[in-house]
Amino acid sequence: MKLKKNLIQTLSVFALLTASAYPVSARELPDPDGKPADMTKKVKVFIIMGQSNTLEMGRVKGDKEGTLEHAVKTEKLYSFMIDDAGGWTTRQDVRNVHVMGSGGPGKTRDMRNDWLTVSGGKIGIETGIGHQLGNALDEPVLILKSSIGNRSLGWDLLPPGSPSYEFELEVKNRQTKQVEKKTFVYAGYGQSPDKWEKGTEPKPIGWKAGVQYDGDVARAKDVLKNLDKYYPGATEYEVAGFLWWQGDKDRYNAGHASMYEKNLNNLIASLRKDFNAPKAKFVCATLGQTNRENAKGNEKLIIDAMFAISDPTKYPALKGDVATVYSNPLSMGSASNAHYGGNAKTYMNVGIGMGEAMVDLLKNE
Repeated sequence: MKLKKNLIQTLSVFALLTASAYPVSARELPDPDGKPADMTKKVKVFIIMGQSNTLEMGRVKGDKEGTLEHAVKTEKLYSFMIDDAGGWTTRQDVRNVHVMGSGGPGKTRDMRNDWLTVSGGKIGIETGIGHQLGNALDEPVLILKSSIGNRSLGWDLLPPGSPSYEFELEVKNRQTKQVEKKTFVYAGYGQSPDKWEKGTEPKPIGWKAGVQYDGDVARAKDVLKNLDKYYPGATEYEVAGFLWWQGDKDRYNAGHASMYEKNLNNLIASLRKDFNAPKAKFVCATLGQTNRENAKGNEKLIIDAMFAISDPTKYPALKGDVATVYSNPLSMGSASNAHYGGNAKTYMNVGIGMGEAMVDLLKNE
């Protein structure tokens, strides 16, 4: 993989952790040249997974704070997003694909299948990611998103091989009204329901641990099996990286939050195995509302897990392959459960940061 030179200013890990939102949003990327990629080369595939914050939630239209039009035309940010005529730029070297379905394989909807541009009323992180990777790589780039909202890593997206575990919870006795501690068994991959009291027989429901993982992986694989449909003229590909922005649903479940680090480590291994990409890079972004310095409870467990996974002293086997983007300084307010108020700058900033982190990992390969 050959990286283009002198087109990207890379962020150091320190800068990613300490930058304020405005300098990141104000940093300019090169204008796209409008030329198609060299189709004699393999398509480099970057897969986005997670929950609703990976979807298109940033508002585009209207000259008011928080929209992309206001950010570009009034605040003069992201100038690479518009051409000389004032229209949205379209990259001919980056394909933007999004497939969606609830649960396991099948029932797939093609949400996006076009060249990277702005169309419709909203944008997501794929915009910043795609511009970063398109600028940095000589090869054709495919941004492939396979995700849906309201999914947890500890249950819906639980990766294969994740075992069941026990966790103690405080529950109110309906008869005595007293709070007491009980031990629950939480489902491992393929088990149902989500949890059950230790010593009781679990009663399966119409969902199981990991069913959304299975479906999202299968839908992404279907895209790659029909590569020419999603990247015209392409015949070969390589899965080069994964991008993960998730954690909102897990923060409401103490058991899931307690296992987030282990599940995230298992997720990386499972994705690499399932896509036959043992060296694929992995970029994880934290929840935007969570300040690392004063995080508490489940949110602290999740943000600590996200930083731990890229700590080479803790996971030496992943050294140079995993990066964590601290999105709190990049967020323009609100929270993940409110989709950051639909502020387009949050989605642009986080996408740019994740894209830069991926470029840095590829550069150091």
